[in-house]
Amino acid sequence: MAKQQQAIQAIRGMHDILPEQSPYWQWLESQARQVLAGYGYQEIRLPIVEKTELFKRSIGEVTDIVEKEMYTFEDRNGDSLTLRPEGTAGCLRACLEHGLLHNQSHRLWYYGPMFRHERPQKGRYRQFYQLGVETYGMPGPDIDAEMILLSDRLWKRLGIRDMVELQINSLGTSDERLAYRGTLVEYFKQHLHLLDEDSLRRLETNPLRILDSKNPEMQAMLQQAPVLLDHLGAESLAHFDSLKATLDDLGIAYTINTRLVRGLDYYGKTVFEWVTERLGSQGTICAGGRYDGLIEQLGGKANHAIGFAMGMERILALLELLETVPVAASVDVFMIRVGSAAEAAGMRLAEALRDQLPQLKLQVNCGGGSFKSQFKKADKSGAEYAIVIGDDEAARGEVALKPLRADQEQLTLDHSQLLQFLRDRHQPSSL
Repeated sequence: MAKQQQAIQAIRGMHDILPEQSPYWQWLESQARQVLAGYGYQEIRLPIVEKTELFKRSIGEVTDIVEKEMYTFEDRNGDSLTLRPEGTAGCLRACLEHGLLHNQSHRLWYYGPMFRHERPQKGRYRQFYQLGVETYGMPGPDIDAEMILLSDRLWKRLGIRDMVELQINSLGTSDERLAYRGTLVEYFKQHLHLLDEDSLRRLETNPLRILDSKNPEMQAMLQQAPVLLDHLGAESLAHFDSLKATLDDLGIAYTINTRLVRGLDYYGKTVFEWVTERLGSQGTICAGGRYDGLIEQLGGKANHAIGFAMGMERILALLELLETVPVAASVDVFMIRVGSAAEAAGMRLAEALRDQLPQLKLQVNCGGGSFKSQFKKADKSGAEYAIVIGDDEAARGEVALKPLRADQEQLTLDHSQLLQFLRDRHQPSSL
């Protein structure tokens, strides 16, 4: 007797999305698509694998992502390739490669899995899904505001707006940050005894990121640190003031978080995050900012760019806290067939119904079984109605239509009456 092989399990931190979970993903994705379409954004589909050099140049070689978290490998040609840890670099690479930034402006979005070798925990996975939105060629604070308005509209549509808070800040220009960086480093050097190991490492390479630290023992010291907004010039302040004025005019509440920074120098002026207290330590569900400097860093001509990315798993975790999410059943009608004549007649009828009602989600029982066992499947499917065909019904060209979710009488209908009933009274729901 052959030895049974040991079952293979999914890679740690990479999770399956099971059939009962998929409708929630599909509903979230459909809501996002509709909101993006409402603002005139176009989808771009990008490779999952890129050259490693792309991320080294965009994210930075001394970052945790590049040093510790990327899934990098050599292909058969000896080229170093990486599973994308984020989407911005690939989107910008595609725009530069295909000449989309030459005297043009674009509003783009993409969606799909990203990969980082992090310690898995709730809301943080090694394969995770992001929806990213990027715009190019628009320098003013109006497009910054539109980014925030778009995301705000999505939260309202999902029913989670009261669970999230908008935080904004301005990083100014590279020269303004350089001057501020020197002031900040001097401040931290006066408090070296309070810095943890991570912060000491960042002191020389990425001191602004120290402001992001969640270490409770450092919070009092960080609260007293110099503030970047105090080091901005007139142009940067005017840009930020215009953004705030637009948000105020449209009634979008926000908090100015002076410790909201980005560790990479190509970010400048507007940065923003949507945060929640409902998910523990994984409180950021959406983060964005202006990154004009990255275009030249990747070989393009100087231009303007701002974007954001949202973590789909974290948004779904918020949706789980709602009492109801309007997710459609995966099946509208379930067909029960018992008898050889009924099986053939039922399959013909099902195809005819699909021809006439292409939006109808009709599942036909396959694999046989008694009326009782098939009714159990029909009930489990979530269908609103069961179409029942035995050999007698097949001979008469009729069906029994049984409501499964309402206390109503079972109907006997011929095929034309069934079609009319489904067309007139049952409105198929769609994602």
